[in-house]
Amino acid sequence: MPRAVSYHGDTREDEYAWLRDDNWQAVMKNPDALAGDIRAHLEAENVYTDTIMQPTQELQDALFEEMRGRIEEDDASVPVTIGNQGWATRYRKDGEHVLVCWGQPDTHVEDMQVALDGNIEAAGRDYFKLAAYTPSPDGSMLAWSYDDKGSEYFTIRVRLLADGKDGDTQLLDTTGTGHWSADNKFLFYVAVDENHRPDKVMRHRLGTQQSDDVCVYTESDSGFFVSLDHTRSGRFIVISAHDHETSECWLIPTHAPETAPICVAPRATGIEYELDDDAARDRLVLVTNWAPDGQADDFLVAQAPVPTKHADRSSWQVIRPHVPGCLVLDAVPFSGHMVYLLRENALPRILVETQATGETAAIEFDEEAYDLALGAMGEYDTTRLRFTYASMTTPMQTTDYDMGTGARNLRKSQNVPSGHDPAEYVTRRITATSHDGAEVPVSIVYHRDTPLDGSAPVLLYGYGAYGITIPAGFSVTRLSLVTRGFIYAIAHIRGGKALGHNWFMQGRGAKKPNSFKDFAAAARALIARGWTTPGNITIHGGSAGGLLVGATVNLAPELFRAAIAEVPFVDVLTTMLDDTLPLTPPEWPEWGNPIESATDYATIKAYAPYENIREIDYPHILATGGLTDPRVTYWEPAKWIARLRARRTDDGLTLLRTEMTAGHGGKAGRFNQLHEVAFVYAFVIFVHTVVKEQ
Repeated sequence: MPRAVSYHGDTREDEYAWLRDDNWQAVMKNPDALAGDIRAHLEAENVYTDTIMQPTQELQDALFEEMRGRIEEDDASVPVTIGNQGWATRYRKDGEHVLVCWGQPDTHVEDMQVALDGNIEAAGRDYFKLAAYTPSPDGSMLAWSYDDKGSEYFTIRVRLLADGKDGDTQLLDTTGTGHWSADNKFLFYVAVDENHRPDKVMRHRLGTQQSDDVCVYTESDSGFFVSLDHTRSGRFIVISAHDHETSECWLIPTHAPETAPICVAPRATGIEYELDDDAARDRLVLVTNWAPDGQADDFLVAQAPVPTKHADRSSWQVIRPHVPGCLVLDAVPFSGHMVYLLRENALPRILVETQATGETAAIEFDEEAYDLALGAMGEYDTTRLRFTYASMTTPMQTTDYDMGTGARNLRKSQNVPSGHDPAEYVTRRITATSHDGAEVPVSIVYHRDTPLDGSAPVLLYGYGAYGITIPAGFSVTRLSLVTRGFIYAIAHIRGGKALGHNWFMQGRGAKKPNSFKDFAAAARALIARGWTTPGNITIHGGSAGGLLVGATVNLAPELFRAAIAEVPFVDVLTTMLDDTLPLTPPEWPEWGNPIESATDYATIKAYAPYENIREIDYPHILATGGLTDPRVTYWEPAKWIARLRARRTDDGLTLLRTEMTAGHGGKAGRFNQLHEVAFVYAFVIFVHTVVKEQ
């Protein structure tokens, strides 16, 4: 029976509202608690999808084997020095889960001891994901965490490295991160409330029960999330309270763990900052959009004295001014250098500054489109900078850069065991002109033998929310499409920060429709170049990218052959009206608050995919969901698919696949995840070949 809901004088009827289990909080912790009629519906959808996809089973198996063949089965990371130890991860051949290893600094990974074997921990569980691990300052213990439901309720344990066994510590319902006091006696963590919101920082004394833990910080605003980190110098634990446009940080000295947190600067709406500790100069280094004369949209770098009591921004001083169009992504202090990670013209770059002289050196790269990131680093007093580099044709490279001499030491190149020749592929960067003249960057890769005569099928990927920029990096999975003649494209649409903070602001709130129009413009640009044709493009996105897919097929269905929406945020209006859901209050700055604002309500209703399904022909549709997903609840894709199937006027495919023992990230395990990718790519190939000819 339809459920009627009224806001701001508008009444909406939702014929599939019954798919939302009112007992959803219990389902997150125990999937067996799901109501029987809802379970029957989801399982019937899975059976239907499997039946339709059965002809692709051999293709799925072939895709899986191809992808697995490109993964080095005994892969290992480059060791990171933390304290007086080296830490790294590696895999065993055929192993699904990672091994966490330790030894002397710069010891070869194979010679390290195994502190934690994820395969052993996962045995007998339907789902297991290792979340985080942090060694104690004296190197005798390892705090580690896991999720065994997919619902992101993490359990923290403490392992004694001397015997490889866990102690009595078991901290339930956390975000998974644990940070140590300098004396190894206390562990700080973030607790998650009954609505799955991280709102408290707790201090746990080893040897006591969780019920005895002390709350050192409580966030009273349900619109703010709490996270925890520590500075690389080891001097401070950092508490961050933040939504999508405002932040506030508090410090706890690790050597005085029982002191009250000190506020670095109180929150002010629209002001963001994050910090690190430059211990050699006894100062904090901040990346912020604050500026003495107003806001710095693309962020600047400031310094502040280490506070001894609650402070404010009056003592902040700019050390790298705001440069419009040059987005500051990170500023990392070392004892003798400062490293800046920037993005300009949709490409990242690194600048290294010598603290004593102020001289800067840029680390240069040649390719037209690439991904660049700072690598894992645990040391402050060092001249060694680690970064990773990849492009859509070049596998990831991990390099140690000597900030004193400029010498590069390539520590690792991603190995593709089945073979990979970058010269076989072409990577391009083009621009698409959107409806209002905005130039949208599009990163592209294709096989050099793929004809650009209009016959090539395209997979167009996008995200476009929260300021997240999808990198033009390397993927062993997408090669399975590219080698089959597909053009693979990533549209760097508004809502991300590919072209700076303003690019983000032009795709959020009331301006969110720009994201969808940019995405359609990217498809039209590929058509206009003569590389493909209308109806020969599949669009793909997940989570907020699933919203992008759902809204774009409503906007321009004639452009696309198919659409894939993984864990898609498609029931935006209903979710933003439900303030009991984990992410709703913190998401209001991103999407608008339709409870309080009639304008926001109307804006969201006008584009929300679920609200705007019409009686028209649609592309083939595949949606996925996870039963224990706390980010995009399972009922969003379930409702969307049900309404799409009921209203579309053609006989195209409308498929839903729900993982009944997993959450937002799908199945756990590196090979299990490949089965999911193989399923999705088999659908893409199926609708572009077999179904197209029927």
